[in-house]
Order: sequence, then C-alpha cells, then structure tokens
Amino acid sequence: MSVGGSETVLEGTRRRFRGVPLRQRTLLELGVQALGIGAFYIFVLIFFSIRAPHFLEYSNFTAILANVAVLGIVSIGQAIAIISGGFDLSVSGTLPLGAVAYADLVNHGYSYPLAVVLVVLIGAGVGLVNGFVVAWFGINPLITTLATLSIATGLAFTITNGLTLPFTHIDAGIWGNHAFYDIQYGVIALAALSFVGFVTLRYTVYGRALYAIGGNREASRLAGIRVNLVTASVYVISGACAAFAGVVTASQLLAGSATVGVDANLRSITAVILGGAALTGGVGGIPGTLLGVLLLGTIVNGMALMQVQTFYQQIATGCVLLLAVGFGRLRALIVARS
Repeated sequence: MSVGGSETVLEGTRRRFRGVPLRQRTLLELGVQALGIGAFYIFVLIFFSIRAPHFLEYSNFTAILANVAVLGIVSIGQAIAIISGGFDLSVSGTLPLGAVAYADLVNHGYSYPLAVVLVVLIGAGVGLVNGFVVAWFGINPLITTLATLSIATGLAFTITNGLTLPFTHIDAGIWGNHAFYDIQYGVIALAALSFVGFVTLRYTVYGRALYAIGGNREASRLAGIRVNLVTASVYVISGACAAFAGVVTASQLLAGSATVGVDANLRSITAVILGGAALTGGVGGIPGTLLGVLLLGTIVNGMALMQVQTFYQQIATGCVLLLAVGFGRLRALIVARS
C-alpha cells in the first residue's frame, strides 16, 4: 500500500475511533436484522400463546428469564469477542469448570462472595491463556479455544471425579434459589452485566477500539490502538462471564457438574449472530444479543410446554442458527443494492 493510501486508512480509522456516528450503511444493516428477527419473535410469541398452555402467564415469563440468565451471561462475553473479530468456543468448558469450582469452594467453607470472586478469576485465567495465544502467537481462535475447551472440561471432570458435586449448604445457591419479586438474582446479575456491557461498547474508548479492531485490525494498529492487548482482554472478559455463568448454573441446580453447559458455545454464538453481529467482526451489540437470547429461550420454553422432546429442541436451535445466517445474508444483499 502506498504512503498516501496508508494515511487515508489511518485518518479514516482515527475518525471512527474518535466516535464519529455510525454510517448510514451500518444503520441500515442493523435495521434490516432487527426488523427480521423482531418479526420472527412476534410470530413465535403468537404461535406459542395459541399452542402452548400457560405460555402467557407471569410465572412462565419469570421462568423464561431464569432459564436464559445463564445463556445471556455467556453471550455477553461472546458478543464482545465476536465484535472484536474473534469468537470463544472454550465457554463450553469454562462454564462447567466454574460450576464445579464454585461447588467445591463453598463445600470447603469459603464464603459465597469469595468463592464467586475466585471462580471468576479462574475463568479470567482460562481467557488469558486464550488471549495470549491468539494475540501474541497469532494462532487461530478456533484452534486455541477448542484446545482450552478440552483442558477446562478435563479439569472439571477431574475435580468431581466424573460425579455430580451437591452443595452441603443450600444457601450457597443464592444466585438461583433467591429472588426479588420472583426475579432470580441470576437474572438481576444478567441485567447489570448487560448495562455495563452496553455502556462500555457504546460510550467508552475501549468499546470503540473493539469495533475498530473487528472492522480492520491492521488499520487499527496503524491508528495507535494496542490491538494485541485489547484482543487478549476480550477473551479474559469472555472467560470471566462463562465462569460466572457456571456459578449461576450451579446455584440453580444446587450442585456442580462437569456435564452442564456443553452447548454454551453454539447457543451463545447463535444468540449473538441473531442479534445482528457478524462473524467477520465490527458489528453487533448488547441489546441485539439479549433479543437473540430471549428468542432462543422462548422457543425452548414454548416447546417444553408443548411437551416436545429435548432432541427436537436441539434441532430447533440449529434451524434458528441457519435462520440467523439467512438474515445476515439478506441484510448484506439489501445494503449492497441500496
């Protein structure tokens, strides 16, 4: 690239990094995605309100929120990773590792807050390994996070010897068996994390750096962004979120198990893509991710009320992922013709 071309890219990236409003093209892309997924979600609500008994009851609404809390927490970290141009498959190992680590710690007398902090640090450690290898060694995130997925899963089985580890004190399940106006503490934690994630992505320099890196990694480096450091931090956040999701899962089950959350990577990526993100990076956000999480949780809940067998729910998740890819392709075609 010529010097003049480099300066042009550099100046463009700097302008974006300083917070210039999103271009009309990006707004159109997100608008098409939101309209498509929003219309599909309304269809889902209408369908289950007709076919599924008790679907519209308040107790069922709170049940949906409780069921999506874990997926939502994982998806926040996954969204940050995807926006930056990567993704994290190791969440399916970090989540059960967090669950069994929390159960083991509280059973050995650690206070509940301290146990949560230690578990989140464990998840951040898994993410730090991912980030270091991806950022400074340049290894593909697919290979890296698959490796740490295997390691984390193996550690979880090692801690429990392949058995379920029940809580010796049920009060340790505070995130799953305590509620505020029928809203579980895990759901409240999801709301708090979502708010922090939204503010971070929308209004901070760090958030703008994530979008810039996802849009053009080399141009971001030329603009002075510390790309490797930001990339590593993304996986630390994702790992911490996954480990905390393990705490919430263990609290709901009142036990730690190495077999929980085995599909967290597929479901979280599906939710993020449904919410308007692109696997190429640079696009996406927390509100759309939450909509994707809610859509997946509503489908699973409605099918359960209709007494549809579990493996059909897995088929439905795969179909929704294909639907999300289809919406993404439609979005690209509409924008290209605009």
